[in-house]
Amino acid sequence: MKYFLKSILLLFLLPLTPVTAQKLTTLSVEKIMRDPKIWIGTAPSNISWSDDSKTIYFDWNPDKNLSDSLYGYSLSDKKINKVSAAERLKSSAGNGVFNRSHTLKTYAKNGDLFVVDFKNFNVLQLTNTVDRESNPAFSGDEQSIIFERNNNLFSISLSNGLLTQHTDFKSGAKRPEPKLSDEEKYLKNDQIKMFQVLKERKDKKDAGKKIADSDKPDYPKEIYIGEKNVSGAKLSPNGRFVTYRVSQPDKAAKSTIVPSYVTESGFTEDIPGRTKVGAPGTANEFWVYDIKKDTTRKVSVKNIPGINDKPDYLKDYPKQDSAWKKKEREVSIAGPFWSENGENAVVIVRAQDNKDRWIMSLNADSLTLRLLDRQRDEAWIGGPGIGGFNGGELGWLDEKTIYFQSEATGYSHLYSLNVKTGKKTQLTGGKFEVQNVTLSKDKKTFYIMTNELHPGEQHFYRMATTGGERTRITQATGAHDVTLSPDETKLAVRYSNSTTPWELFVMDNQTAAKPEQITKSTTEEFRSYKWREAKVVTIKATDGADIYARVYEPKKSNGRAVIFVHGAGYLQNAHKWWSQYFREYMFHNLLVDKGYTVLDMDYRASAGYGRDWRTGIYRFMGGKDLTDNTDGAKWLVKKYGIDAGKIGIYGGSYGGFITLMGLFTTPDVFKAGAALRPVTDWAAYNHGYTANILNEPQSDSLSYRKSSPIYFAEGLKNNLLICHGMIDVNVHYQDVVRLSQRLIELGKNNWELASYPMEDHGFVEPSSWTDEYKRILKLFEEKLK
Repeated sequence: MKYFLKSILLLFLLPLTPVTAQKLTTLSVEKIMRDPKIWIGTAPSNISWSDDSKTIYFDWNPDKNLSDSLYGYSLSDKKINKVSAAERLKSSAGNGVFNRSHTLKTYAKNGDLFVVDFKNFNVLQLTNTVDRESNPAFSGDEQSIIFERNNNLFSISLSNGLLTQHTDFKSGAKRPEPKLSDEEKYLKNDQIKMFQVLKERKDKKDAGKKIADSDKPDYPKEIYIGEKNVSGAKLSPNGRFVTYRVSQPDKAAKSTIVPSYVTESGFTEDIPGRTKVGAPGTANEFWVYDIKKDTTRKVSVKNIPGINDKPDYLKDYPKQDSAWKKKEREVSIAGPFWSENGENAVVIVRAQDNKDRWIMSLNADSLTLRLLDRQRDEAWIGGPGIGGFNGGELGWLDEKTIYFQSEATGYSHLYSLNVKTGKKTQLTGGKFEVQNVTLSKDKKTFYIMTNELHPGEQHFYRMATTGGERTRITQATGAHDVTLSPDETKLAVRYSNSTTPWELFVMDNQTAAKPEQITKSTTEEFRSYKWREAKVVTIKATDGADIYARVYEPKKSNGRAVIFVHGAGYLQNAHKWWSQYFREYMFHNLLVDKGYTVLDMDYRASAGYGRDWRTGIYRFMGGKDLTDNTDGAKWLVKKYGIDAGKIGIYGGSYGGFITLMGLFTTPDVFKAGAALRPVTDWAAYNHGYTANILNEPQSDSLSYRKSSPIYFAEGLKNNLLICHGMIDVNVHYQDVVRLSQRLIELGKNNWELASYPMEDHGFVEPSSWTDEYKRILKLFEEKLK
């Protein structure tokens, strides 16, 4: 006891020394894969402005809490404060729709509706209900707010608060009035003629009904939709037409199930999954409810130019090609997008096979569609500002002119089009992409994000809506995620470069204005390591194309190299900003510390390089995307003197798929590979992604046969590691179970499978990340010697 007391006393007598942050001198997998919010820091995200343009809001977590919180930066006192619950409720978080003069804005938050008056920035709450209100917009006369509730359309008057229902959609079928047989009609008429009391009572009842009907409120027409779903109801500016979509999933479409084994209940629980590619799709229809005529009519698509066009790939299937019957392709319709005066309406029609996108003028009275622009792609329609459920980028410059994006030149560019004359004007052009578009309040200026300076940079430009010269506003090398203030005088900029995570800056909306940094999110430990800036280079592919890539060079090479294959297919990683693959980036620094040369390629189908690059894998995944990586391996040998027998490859999701195809079909190029959560058979993946690239397996089996690794497993010669989460609802664990059985039957013994019972497609647990990357490092260290 004396010794214990003496020890305690000595502790109090020892001089206090300041606690210094830990320095990161040597990288290890354990250090890299720790919880990033604890040892790296959390970058600001979800940037928005207050309606008075005096405060920038953003999600942040400088205190390393379990989740992010909303913070505000005041431009007046230049201070950051956590936003109170009351202020959060009033904040529109950058959402909402303005009236034409930009004096009012309406928005939905937490299922209720609000209006901001920009004269004094007072916020008026319009609803406080259990039901959820959404998608508010101003009526044509701007005296009411139109919104959705329970899939029906309502309006609320700004002057007196009157709530009006404009649609009455009902499930099921309307019960028909009972019909009398001829015998019943005769008996009824005979009774009325015979008995005076019956006649008097009937006349009295009919008169009462007539009076009741005349006093009945003018409710909207009951619209019965059967077992279909209704969505996207919109009221025309003149209040006469309601447009809406109805859809009906095919009941024959079978959904998958993902078993979860480690659960709170102790029982195996099933997670409902998706359908597989080629499953029966959802039928979509576009309807117009004419309030004046009290009619509902479906818009016909049979006269859309090219609606019956046959895809070119059927030429590879003579029987299917000759048996093709002229038929309307299934389409989905987005919109309508009404001009401000309500005189003109435009819709975006997209073929469900994704080979056509039509922009069409809609006459809601005659129910006719008139072609304004057609984009046809025998591969699939895509690119920045072109895809998406809402049809892509489209808006009105004036009452007769729309703007939109198209890949007609091979790159996503901005166009204007007069809907009366059909005259189309290309506003931007060149071998770069317009990646984001914002129209100024006065509709005289576009603010656009492009990669025209370099495919690996993103900058913010100002351009007149008539086109012409663009003025670059941001200057620093890297990427700029810009949010324009409501008064358009300031920019909130999330910026990063290749070695520094995203931070928040504010700057004037002027050319070459100096940005002022608002946040400092990274920890001292993270900053203490000198993270490498990879070189962004171009490598010549076998077919002569330039492949953009990042290369990490060691001070002293060990003669070994690793090629990293990013996921998603359509994604960019050979760029000059902070990668979303930050763990992989740090792992590459660890490899370089050990003497490896690391190559990170934007292979065929990567984002940022235009239509031809995007569709370079059409009908053959594992074709040019793989040869781009094998060309990269040859380049490493030639440029850096890498031993051709000491090259490894790894990647997740699509990167895992390419790893498998590399080891199975080019077995002499890669000595070892780690396939993380890989697709092994594209026929087992989802429809939305896969059908674009490979069509459907039942109609284009050749594409699936040559694109799926499971068919080439006999080619495995070198060392393979597979890692997969068991509750992956994207690429199902079943994929690697099937491949495992195939490898077992083939008698292969140079592979292993690591399973993660509590991980989905994207891992979340540091312990899982650590285990996975220790295995990857061990694979390369042992097999590339």
